[in-house]
This record gives sequence, structure tokens and C-alpha cells, in this order.
Amino acid sequence: MPHPLRQRILITGASSGLGEGLARRYAAMGRDLALVARRTDRLEALRKELLDAHPGRRVEVAPMDVDDPDAVATVIPELADRMGGFDRIIANAGIGKGASVGAGMAAVNRHVLATNVLGTHATCEAAMELFRAQDAGHLVVISSVASIRGMKGSRNAYGASKAALNALAEGIRSDVLGSRIVVTTILPGFIATDINTGRRGPFTVDLDPGVDALLAAIEREPAKAYVPQWPWRPISALLRVLPLSAVRRVTGA
Repeated sequence: MPHPLRQRILITGASSGLGEGLARRYAAMGRDLALVARRTDRLEALRKELLDAHPGRRVEVAPMDVDDPDAVATVIPELADRMGGFDRIIANAGIGKGASVGAGMAAVNRHVLATNVLGTHATCEAAMELFRAQDAGHLVVISSVASIRGMKGSRNAYGASKAALNALAEGIRSDVLGSRIVVTTILPGFIATDINTGRRGPFTVDLDPGVDALLAAIEREPAKAYVPQWPWRPISALLRVLPLSAVRRVTGA
């Protein structure tokens, strides 16, 4: 059963893409926000935009690189103290660069795996420590439909990283099942964000409808959701059973 109101929300990777879009939607809905990312200039510009558009809202920003676990373990509790706690933490930060394994870009693929898996893990550790102390909260882990099957090219390491997040989020959910802590895994389809620049596949949706669908899914607080639900829920079911040659065609990968 969704919580009636998650008023205090932290979003990682809030300086662009889905994180930035969610920040705008939540500010318009009257929620109080803590926004973190590496690019502080973009965060400050977003904070000013949100406060100009919605006077009276609370918007805290802080630099945070999820690749630095010590920083994550420090910044999130500090922001929680300033906000009086968090009702929802959205682990959204991630990167999508990469190449086929063995194509001479091993370092780039390692970076994708490290940021998406270990960076999200660091966020989840800090979030869950806070929620356990509060005995309540909503953790949202942003995965991808690229996690469902292995995909070629730039999605080799990216898909693997997001598959790891599915298992991580489900393990956390198992730990707190039946408690007042809710864990949601979101699997976005192909949404036109910076992370997908240059690889727009079939069924790609533009950023605004993608963010709207993401917001609606998060507010429902399900265990798992595909975004947008149409067409990605049925496509995801197909991906699990199609031969790999068909997966390549369906995903454009």
C-alpha cells in the first residue's frame, strides 16, 4: 500500500536526465528535495530554477560522487540531519558509456560497472542505515530493461551492472519484507536521456513522457515496475524467452 505522502525526497544523479526531471515534478507537487550529483554548477542552477518557480519549497543541494563511498556515507546522513530525515531516497545516479567486451575499452567498461554497481550499493547502504534507524522509508533503485538479457555493444557492461542492481534491490527487499521500509526496483525502457545519446532504439520515448511514467511508477511503490509500462512490460516478458538473435532485433542492440 503506497505511503500517503513521501514529503522529503533525496535524488542522486539529479543534475541531468531522469533525476533532473523528477526534481522538477516533485517540486511542482510540493515535496521537499535534497539533490546530489557531481556537477555542482548544474545543481545550483536547478535549485534556483525550482525555488523561483515554487517559492516556499525546500531544496537542498550538495556535491556527491557515488564513486566515493566515504563521501556517500557522509553526505547522505548530513543532508538527512538538515532535512529532518528522508521519506524516500531515489538511487538514480549512473553512467551508460561502454563498448563490446574485448574491443579495447576495458577501462571504460570497468568504470560503468564500478559506478552503477558499487556507487548504487554505497547509496543503498546509507539509505538503509537511515531507514532502519527511522523504521520507515522508501528506497527506489533505478535499473533498466537492459538488465533482462545480455545485449551487444555499449550495453555489454551496462546491462550487467543493472542486472546486479536487480539482485541487490531484491535482496534488500527480502531483508525488510513486512516492515515499514519499502523497496522498489524501476526498470526504465529506452528513454531519450543523455545516457542514451547516439543509441536511440525502437520504442524509445522522449524525456518528458518518460519522466511522467517514472514518477507515476515510483508513487505506486510497487516491488518492481517497467517504465513506461506500455510497451516495456510485455516487451520485457518477451525478452526473457526470445532467442538471442531476436533480442538483438527487438532492442536494436
